Amino acid sequence: MSPGPDRRLPDRARVVVIGGGVIGTSVAYHLTELGWSDVVLLEQGQLSCGTTWHAAGLVGQLRASQSGTRLVQYSTRLYERLEAETGLATGYKRCGGVTVARTEDRMTQLRRTAATAEAYDLDCELISPARAKELYPVLETQDLLGAIWLPGDGTANPTDLTNSLAKGARMRGARVIERTRVTGIATRDGAVTGVRTEQGEIEAEFVVNCAGQWAKAVGELAGVNVPLHSAEHFYVVTDRIDGVRGDLPILRDPDGYTYFKEEVGGLVVGGFEPEAKPWVAPDELPHPFEFQLLAEDWDHFSVLMESALLRIPALHETGIKKFYNGPESFTPDNQFILGEAPELRNFYVGAGFNSVGIASAGGAGRALAEWIVDGSPSGDVAGVDIRRFGPFNGNNQWLRARVGEILGLHYEVPWPNREPVTARPFRRSPVHHLLADAGALFGSKMGWERADVFAPAGTEPVRKYAWGKQNWQPWADAEHRAARESVALFDQTSFGKLLVKGRDAEALLQWLCTADVAVPPGRTVYTGVLGDRGGYEADVTVTRLSRDEFLWVTSSGAVRRDLDLVVKQTAPDAHVAVVDVTSMYAVYGVMGPASRDLLQGLSRSDLSHEAFPFATSREIDLGHFTVRATRITYVGELGWELYVPVEFAVGVYELLKAAGEQHGLVDAGYYAINSLRLEKGYRAIGSDLTADYNPVEAGLLFACKLRSDIPFRGREAVEKARSDGPRRRMVSFVLDEPEPMMWGGELVLRDGAAVGQVTSAAWGATLGACAGLAYVRRRDGEPVTRGYLTSGTYEIDVGGRLHPATVHLRAPYDPDFSKVGR
Repeated sequence: MSPGPDRRLPDRARVVVIGGGVIGTSVAYHLTELGWSDVVLLEQGQLSCGTTWHAAGLVGQLRASQSGTRLVQYSTRLYERLEAETGLATGYKRCGGVTVARTEDRMTQLRRTAATAEAYDLDCELISPARAKELYPVLETQDLLGAIWLPGDGTANPTDLTNSLAKGARMRGARVIERTRVTGIATRDGAVTGVRTEQGEIEAEFVVNCAGQWAKAVGELAGVNVPLHSAEHFYVVTDRIDGVRGDLPILRDPDGYTYFKEEVGGLVVGGFEPEAKPWVAPDELPHPFEFQLLAEDWDHFSVLMESALLRIPALHETGIKKFYNGPESFTPDNQFILGEAPELRNFYVGAGFNSVGIASAGGAGRALAEWIVDGSPSGDVAGVDIRRFGPFNGNNQWLRARVGEILGLHYEVPWPNREPVTARPFRRSPVHHLLADAGALFGSKMGWERADVFAPAGTEPVRKYAWGKQNWQPWADAEHRAARESVALFDQTSFGKLLVKGRDAEALLQWLCTADVAVPPGRTVYTGVLGDRGGYEADVTVTRLSRDEFLWVTSSGAVRRDLDLVVKQTAPDAHVAVVDVTSMYAVYGVMGPASRDLLQGLSRSDLSHEAFPFATSREIDLGHFTVRATRITYVGELGWELYVPVEFAVGVYELLKAAGEQHGLVDAGYYAINSLRLEKGYRAIGSDLTADYNPVEAGLLFACKLRSDIPFRGREAVEKARSDGPRRRMVSFVLDEPEPMMWGGELVLRDGAAVGQVTSAAWGATLGACAGLAYVRRRDGEPVTRGYLTSGTYEIDVGGRLHPATVHLRAPYDPDFSKVGR
């Protein structure tokens, strides 16, 4: 018989978990499963009493990414076996799920969903409205175009699940202490050392913040930013309905913003309305707040109820048992928060689950426990890593403005290039106003307003979403061609920039970087940065500025993570300083065959190929200004990146624009960068390179110093992968037909069998068709060889239709790199 809840506060513990909801109990459970029994879980009230208890309990397995899907698949396996282990039921039942479509856009999404499921080996079936009604007899189908059936979906009882996880943790030695509120976090020398509570202090090596909607306030006790904000989330429970049986599937009607699940012969009717209702700010949350609901708001719920009456006509004659309005926490990008806080060593966070906490709890708890015990999770979690946010994302007024949009994203059509519309504009480059005057259509990355594309004069810069080619495609094509044929100007100020300096900087970077960065000053090196398992942590360029100074340039969204990575890999006695200098410099990409002529006309520096070869970086004069010019490219053409002190940014931009007229210079945006780089097969961190892939699989061994005996992080794993042979390999694809539009995420078939998924794609104006990248695997698990890749016949599933494609083992455009080296 397992012990019950503990009463006495211990003096110390190896790990203290704050929060007794489903996430905190899952972390405690998995820590003990990994062999760490000295774990204390603190709950300010009773287990599940915060926001867990009123969750709807839906467990849908299929997510937007393979790593996210695998995480929830693990959750379902755990919930199915947990009762046998602990003796406490979880209420989990595998009932399946039906998602219906009212519109053609939604139907295209469902076809893409079915293809994604096939890529992940997950059961999913496209079905007719008639078949949907067979599965869900009380369903109105007259306005439906189709549906999908996911037999692996299920539901769980949130409170029962939480108690079962807690008991499992206690059975292996963890202590669960209720009625104990954390009031402070103890720290020393940049690391957490314990917690203070109303009952006393506990010394701890690790502290895990799983405090739900209170996680931001708990984080502030430690100087840690946890960007989340609560919104009111509504559902009702109905009386019994004829035809509603216990094994009824989950029903989702995203075009009507609603979901339905069976409960005691009636239905839970809830949803995600397009404009949500923010609750109080994180620093104004009431205490105590246990098993409490907020006031009913039938006016706000009416958009959901009207849709529900349309979908389930029997509701017209059915009474309502209970109206639930419970707060739930949401993050600025609708992805939850996981990982070690960059501000404080050994302080971890698992919070902000955006209404998918029950489905995610098992997998997220395991990943966080692995992070604590092993130093990293076993799968890619970059999309939920806490380090994707900056300090500016923690502003409560900004969060309140954003959260009203986030809740509704659950059931929006998931356009692949969708941009947030609230709490913008936010971070702006020094020339933002000039780009706006030039017709820029802005996107957002790490809060930066970035020009995606420029509308022609007299045309409003508006993005009209579609699954096919969107309205801006001809504008981006013109920019793409300018970079290929004349010269284009890109504002890339949002690049993350780190200055790494000190006498030990070279040694540190040699350890971190796959490529050899022990180069003379004035040279730039493209390199990967790996984890211990050999997967990608970063993909950067490193420029040696002087004997003991290096400039690390990374993608906009990765700078916080990269900074933390470099700092944590620095030995305590190393003489190294790392500074984020992102906001000190604007960056302009001047790219295209005429780029040299344009820049040479403004500079007395010799920019010839002989005097300024590829991968050279040095300060040059540009008119009255002094800038750093780095000859490198992400678009596959002759070009330079100009690093400009912010006080010169406007002047340099105006100078380039004026001088560029005679060379055909055009402003260009990130849509063009994406299509240009994909024609060249250049990889991108996050989509093409993640912790799940190594340089052997990614085709980037050329950027690894394996011919030397210089050690680097992950080298042993890379050498083993090379020796064993890759089980998947990244290749370029070009569709054989010009009409279909790929966005990334499409299913790849070889000889009719699923072998992979497109990681990124775009329409290529030079190639006259869509180009993309994908990892191709063998279904028998054997190494993927060149012969295997070139012998098959390939097709891409684009919105449910198969289109022939040609595989390229070299760049589809300019495979000999003659354009770059001229």
